[in-house]
Amino acid sequence: MEGLVDAPLRTALTRIGGVDWCVTEFVRVTSTLLPPRYFKRVAPEWANNWHTPAGVLLKLQLLGSDPACLAENAARAAELGAPGIDLNFGCPAKTVNRHRGGAVLLQEPELLHAIVSAVRRAVPAAIPVTAKMRLGYENTDLALDCARALADGGAEELVVHARTKLDGYKPPAHWHWIARINEAVAVPVVANGEIWTVADFLQCKAESGCEDFMLGRGLVARPDLARQIRAAVAGEESDTVEWPEMLEVIAEFHQGLIGHGAPTYAPGRLKQWLGYLRRSYPEAIALFRQIRTQQALQVLPA
Repeated sequence: MEGLVDAPLRTALTRIGGVDWCVTEFVRVTSTLLPPRYFKRVAPEWANNWHTPAGVLLKLQLLGSDPACLAENAARAAELGAPGIDLNFGCPAKTVNRHRGGAVLLQEPELLHAIVSAVRRAVPAAIPVTAKMRLGYENTDLALDCARALADGGAEELVVHARTKLDGYKPPAHWHWIARINEAVAVPVVANGEIWTVADFLQCKAESGCEDFMLGRGLVARPDLARQIRAAVAGEESDTVEWPEMLEVIAEFHQGLIGHGAPTYAPGRLKQWLGYLRRSYPEAIALFRQIRTQQALQVLPA
């Protein structure tokens, strides 16, 4: 999620546990070969062998529409040690789509195939190439065609967000559609979209038939959601993070932001995350309201 799940937030979320791997914010690829410093800035975890401080593997995500240029940049990322290349065909943002990136390409299954094929040829066989898609752009007419194009092109795994671009993030997510894609391709399918609680996960699992799941906004809003899901699958008691522990994670996140960007950067990012956290933690609402004052930061443990 561009502008949200960057390295500091990945550090905070993976510290809490339950996550197997994560991806970078997407790297926009247009018509040039990006310098190594750009990849290192987007994924500072490269210096830790592409793992977060908690030891969670990080894959690099690319977004664009030029097969040759995407392949060239994927090869460079592989040279820098990226353990996986993920291709984004799911972003619904108007600006991104206007520049032929993300979900707009779901109108062109042939281009999807060409992109994945080019990237697959460009990186070593040991490095997996995966792709994320939505159910379509304006409708689901090409959903199965797109999924087959990605799989046939060489994607080893598909993450499917169960809404179209036109749906945006409006509930509901159409998890039953993921089951149809699961049946249409011979590669693993990962379910994504509208999983905010363990109950959502269980319903998504039942409707999609998937064994693997990607958490986005749900994990940002409830950082222990992956832990809770693991406990539920194992038949164990809910493994939740209560507010005092969450406050320590928030403080560490904020501390890591201080000194970067303008003076308003750290409190702005903190407020952004609290905006999500208040969905799950009532205590975050008061902190969110206080963040405009210097006193608010004194609430955080040192």
